[in-house]
Amino acid sequence: MPATYPDLKDKVVLVTGGASGIGATLVEAFAAQGARVGFLDIDEEKGRALADRLGGQVRFEPCDLRDIAALKAAVERIRAALGPITGLLNNAAHDARHATLEVTPEYFDERIAVNFKHQFFAAQAIIPDMQAAGGGAIVCFSSIVPMLGMGGMPVYAASKSAVIGLARSLARDFGPDNIRVNALAPGWIMTERQLTLWLTPEADAMRADRQALKRRIMPDDVARVALFLISEESSAITGQCSVVDGGWL
Repeated sequence: MPATYPDLKDKVVLVTGGASGIGATLVEAFAAQGARVGFLDIDEEKGRALADRLGGQVRFEPCDLRDIAALKAAVERIRAALGPITGLLNNAAHDARHATLEVTPEYFDERIAVNFKHQFFAAQAIIPDMQAAGGGAIVCFSSIVPMLGMGGMPVYAASKSAVIGLARSLARDFGPDNIRVNALAPGWIMTERQLTLWLTPEADAMRADRQALKRRIMPDDVARVALFLISEESSAITGQCSVVDGGWL
């Protein structure tokens, strides 16, 4: 049972990529705290189904986050429906594998747009709400991939490394406004996508060997840390990167 954070009740929180995977768990976790949750996703069917299941305190806006004008318009619709946004979870990403020698400039730009660019512009759109409110909290989702030097997805690794730099820079710039910005780096989290695409018996054995904790790490494990980082219980924490990977060594 997650801890309860009273200051999250009625707080307006935005989650990007919230229709499935870690994002859907974030939406559920913040809604369970009584927050008013807006979320964006390109998957309209799953997004509407999740919003319908969770009820009136949750609002879904379909959005292709690669389109920055569409992102800004979706943020404005969330703001109009729920109120000023003081919590942002920049979660959306896609870990498609790719070979260095096959990456075109167009593919490179598209991967950066999917995994990094929208994080900057979502923060840009929402920071004025936080300034007006006297503070807020942003969590930018990175990954352990660049920390481990994993191969097979270099543009993804580069973008997730950039996320940490973005979080630290924003933390410095907006600390005087009482806006906290942290990165969160999940390890191998057992989402439906990972279970379907990548978790073979051999890969699971490798995971168990590499992790200090031998159990599978689940989306709920990530959501618990995200709740803490958005809540006032973490009011002195900013510019940091929290790793949730079960001790990948």
